[in-house]
Amino acid sequence: MFINATRGLIAATVLGVSAVAAQAQDFTPENPECIAPANPGGGWDFTCRQVGKELQDLGLIDKTMQVVNVAGGGGGVAFAEVVNKRADDNDLIVAASSATATRLAQGAYPGNTTDQVRWVASIGADYGVIAVSADSEIETLPQLLDMIKADPRSVSVAGGSAVGGWDHLKVLIAASAYGVEDVRKVKYVAFDGGGEAVTQLLAGSVQAFTGDASEAKGFVDSGDIKVIAVLAPERLEGDFADFPTAKEQGVDAIGANWRGFYAPAGMSDAAYDAWAAKIGELYASDEWQEIMANNGLAPLDLQGAEFEQFVTDSVSEIQNISREIGIIK
Repeated sequence: MFINATRGLIAATVLGVSAVAAQAQDFTPENPECIAPANPGGGWDFTCRQVGKELQDLGLIDKTMQVVNVAGGGGGVAFAEVVNKRADDNDLIVAASSATATRLAQGAYPGNTTDQVRWVASIGADYGVIAVSADSEIETLPQLLDMIKADPRSVSVAGGSAVGGWDHLKVLIAASAYGVEDVRKVKYVAFDGGGEAVTQLLAGSVQAFTGDASEAKGFVDSGDIKVIAVLAPERLEGDFADFPTAKEQGVDAIGANWRGFYAPAGMSDAAYDAWAAKIGELYASDEWQEIMANNGLAPLDLQGAEFEQFVTDSVSEIQNISREIGIIK
């Protein structure tokens, strides 16, 4: 059930551009801004910067997207700022992911709930990876999990989400699938963003990293880390084709992190529809499809009401998983 519930997060994939793409083309943000709710170098930062650049390159916005990093609380500081201070800003979108849904599902943003913002659109699904430093003696996922089985406290795994967050859940999914009896004993160390987590891995402070393909790619390209497992049903294409899945190593674990955006709850309908349409057009472009292939992103094409429903369903699924492992009651 644990793994099946996780698979439910990636079940809703819609092909083609939503009908919302035909609406609200007359709104153009005057000062487009994207908040990345973590330090530079992680998945949220990647989402803002790549989407902002491509929106401008494709002529969907006529000004450079300002990217602002607002780290803290696993995305909670940014969420609270949008709800409390930017509630009617038509020019603002915020990078979000399964990590955002996880924190909301577990009540980790004090006083904040899913319906306090508007969920705009997705730009793909980012499969989880488990990696070690390039010079590590660990070569396979079973080797790492055998070490955890033998002595759970001897292995520290770093991730860019808070304890109980999506990065944490991914390594627990793998450990559970491998037969680790009490996954709550797995030693997870939380950092503000995947970039900071990898930095600690390279410094030798931790033995492994749990994150997403897109945030690991730069460190793979530089030769700093080696991916020992991708949490996908089958091998990814492009630059990630050489990395084995957990499944082919005998660990039946899947973990996909959707990526997308939310906006202030008070954003006008015209602005909301326009942002959803623009991101839908971006998603359908050849340029974005190439970026997805090169960064390990899998298809997930949802805008407007469809994306709102998807996030609501995701939060429900994550609550079920979190109850199973005792993170929430």
